Amino acid sequence: MTAQLLTIEGVSKSFPGVQALKDVQLNLNSGEVLALVGENGAGKSTLMKVLSGIYKRDEGIIKLNNQEINVEGPLQAQKLGIAIIHQEMNLMPHLTVAQNILIGREPRKWFGIACDDKELNRRAKILLDELSLSLEPTQVVGNLTVAKQQMVEIAKALSYDSKIIIMDEPTSALTQSETEVLFKIINNLRKSGKGIIYISHRMEELTKISDRITVFRDGKYIDTLVTKDTQISKIISLMIGREVAQDLRPETVRKFSDKEVALEVKGLSTKNLLKDISFQLHKGEILGFAGLMGAGRTELALAIVGKDQITEGQIIVNGKEVKINNPADAVSNGIGYLSEDRKRFGVLLNQDVKFNIVLSNLRKITSKFGFVNNNQSRLSSTSAVKNLSIRTPSIDQMVKNLSGGNQQKVVIGKWLTRETDVLIFDEPTRGIDVGAKDEIYKLLQELVSQGKSIIMISSELPEILRMSDRILVMCEGRVTGILSNKEADQNLIMQYATKYR
Repeated sequence: MTAQLLTIEGVSKSFPGVQALKDVQLNLNSGEVLALVGENGAGKSTLMKVLSGIYKRDEGIIKLNNQEINVEGPLQAQKLGIAIIHQEMNLMPHLTVAQNILIGREPRKWFGIACDDKELNRRAKILLDELSLSLEPTQVVGNLTVAKQQMVEIAKALSYDSKIIIMDEPTSALTQSETEVLFKIINNLRKSGKGIIYISHRMEELTKISDRITVFRDGKYIDTLVTKDTQISKIISLMIGREVAQDLRPETVRKFSDKEVALEVKGLSTKNLLKDISFQLHKGEILGFAGLMGAGRTELALAIVGKDQITEGQIIVNGKEVKINNPADAVSNGIGYLSEDRKRFGVLLNQDVKFNIVLSNLRKITSKFGFVNNNQSRLSSTSAVKNLSIRTPSIDQMVKNLSGGNQQKVVIGKWLTRETDVLIFDEPTRGIDVGAKDEIYKLLQELVSQGKSIIMISSELPEILRMSDRILVMCEGRVTGILSNKEADQNLIMQYATKYR
């Protein structure tokens, strides 16, 4: 019989005006991967912060190996063997792998005056070898890929002899092959008796890696299911309290005229990657960009909006060739770009909803003396909140306090306020839950029905197939195929995505 490693009973946590957790429960067995799922705001992150000592619970019991514990802070959590690997990694890029793994616990020499680098690297190498990680202790972390940085985080967690490892969206920035490597490591940790709490919005991953799935909704415990006996549709309905259609094609074929071309790209090339890119985007169309990591999809978007320099080619907007030398030129020509990293490049987290929504249109609401018309600002932002169904207590709420899906809606509101006709969405649903995804999908469909034109970059093929009228496939900086939704399927897209390999 598998030993119960962690037990959480009746835990509650509230903040001013918000009941984040109410009487939740969770149990984790030794040698088990337990998936924890729920919409943004369901309480997953709050419970993990309680467990790792960042927050103190208001009520409830936490037991480790059947012994009740009080986690007073992150250092005590580490001593108890509880480690958390955050979605935003907590590494120092200028330090080496070994220095990051053993930071604060470096071996000393010369009566404690200096760090013993040789011993530091030796200890780190032992740990890396135990995990079968192809990393050298002396490599600078900032030079590593995101996947390898994540491996450093795992090694760092295990260096504390952690019994429980919490992984928050561990594959959000990984390729398919990198994800498979991570899963092998997780399976090895499982075999060694570690308990893993795995938080992910990617439903297809749950069936591959988890043993059981615990569902939270609105800060409450809903149910725990055995993965092999459960359909994904059941998990989703428990998460959001309603049925959500998954992996569907467009119910009706959207009608757009081949003659109404909103954006045309001819022979576009850049110095380092893109080669002779040509395509058309029609008014009222969603054009999906598909391809493997590094194929050049984001680079193409950045070239179109003037972030990356074009060496050859033309950009034509509404039948007229335009010169786009920087993002401001793109905006002036009615093109908006929504970055995949909304927290860094999409919103100002420490500003309120109102400021973020009117940010791209300040000139229009600012007097010649530089004063912002506050009434017009509130009117524009209130309208956007209403039209986009942004869930916020008020337009004065700080954006950092909103869920991922609502932050994404704020970004969309910013560009709609600017009245851009061409919108480029780069990974529009990355890091948001299935319920919020469904709302984003409906919003995109509403935008094209109003005559907007959308380019959607996505690494999730079901999403590309569900949303796109046509699909442009890239490989190694080239367009290898443009498919209609009707003829496309996942296998055909992957054939085009690997054509040049």
